[in-house]
Amino acid sequence: MVETDLKIPKIKKPENFNAKISDSTLRDGSQMPGVVIKLPQSIKVFEYLEELGVEKTEIFLYSKKDKIAAKTMLNRSKGITEITGWTRANPEDIDLALNFDQIKEVGILMSVSDIHLNYKLEISRDDAREKYLNALQYAVDHGLKPRCHLEDMTRSDLDGFVYPLVKDIIDIAPDAIIRICDTVGVGLPYEESPLPVSIPKIILKLKDLGVKEIETHMHDDFGMAVINSIIGYFYGAQWSNLTFLGIGERAGNAELEKVMLFLATRIEDYENNYNLSKLVEFARYMQREIGIRVPPNKAIVGRNVFAHESGIHTAGVLKNPITYEPYPPELVGGERRILIGSTSGREVVRAKVEETLKDLLDTDVVVKKDDPRVKIIANEIKRLYDEGKRVSCISDKELKAYVEKYFILDKIAEAEMDRPLMDEEVDKEEEQDNLKD
Repeated sequence: MVETDLKIPKIKKPENFNAKISDSTLRDGSQMPGVVIKLPQSIKVFEYLEELGVEKTEIFLYSKKDKIAAKTMLNRSKGITEITGWTRANPEDIDLALNFDQIKEVGILMSVSDIHLNYKLEISRDDAREKYLNALQYAVDHGLKPRCHLEDMTRSDLDGFVYPLVKDIIDIAPDAIIRICDTVGVGLPYEESPLPVSIPKIILKLKDLGVKEIETHMHDDFGMAVINSIIGYFYGAQWSNLTFLGIGERAGNAELEKVMLFLATRIEDYENNYNLSKLVEFARYMQREIGIRVPPNKAIVGRNVFAHESGIHTAGVLKNPITYEPYPPELVGGERRILIGSTSGREVVRAKVEETLKDLLDTDVVVKKDDPRVKIIANEIKRLYDEGKRVSCISDKELKAYVEKYFILDKIAEAEMDRPLMDEEVDKEEEQDNLKD
């Protein structure tokens, strides 16, 4: 017999591979238009991040709600997820982080593209450099580890402004984290791509400059956020800054759940403490309590990820789930669902009938595919779709009614059980119904 318990090949871990996750759900994610994360929800999100095993998260400290949330999270922290601040490049903002003794790291926003300097900040490169370095020095002098957010780096003059600024930064703070911000998602994951959009080239150059810790922060305007985040690890970035479900401004950020699953399952000999079984629960909380709509087909956490309807797919899954599932639903806290729809065959109906009978009778029941009652139920359901009377899947409640009618109550004549309704009979029934109308 051919071996069916196949393993998906893993990627060999490069030398010095040290991939970690930093989260921005409560910072960048909270800036998603139409999203308001209330105080109790902020605390719950942080609790989920700790349950998942995320190494770090960043938060705002501006409003009263932000400060109360920060204090509560710091007091409740289990020491799994480090809480860091995020500020603009001025001492007054950095003081907000200094008000919390437990916050040891602060992110400092440094816009580096001429587009941002000219149109957003309306300052020169020289003025920007002075502003950024003064704020950096202030943070270092007060004992904070800086994380420098080089905003819009993938549209900047790297040689003329950014790389010299990075040299100045590490002269002041040798252990500073340099964050590569692909602010409008134009970055590419190929070393062969030109600068300033090649994420690999930027990382390699930063390492040459002596940067010890590098972080990526990828936006998804061109659908490249996740792959850019992952490729960053392979070229030497230690961190990727992500949001759960990819929430954030415009097209959002790289999805935390996707990168986490990839690291935990696809990298050879990668040691991690991620608790993937909380991913689906977390997603349902975000949808139910915060209003983040999770598309049914969204990878990992969507309701249809482990739902099977079509005859060919379902038949395979019923025999061995590995046929159409690359990982078991239990891994991420999901559940497998077999559904009856327009593309389902008799084997799907048989399996669902068997499942329903087990629930109704509280005992195992074996139902064969050629059981005449299965044929009748399958034909009645097929007729609903053929006649355009149904566009959704058959619910468990509806199937239960079919099973009770044909298996439990046994109200159908034996002659009818031997064959499906013929087309002319269907037409006759329709004609009688029309006369009644």
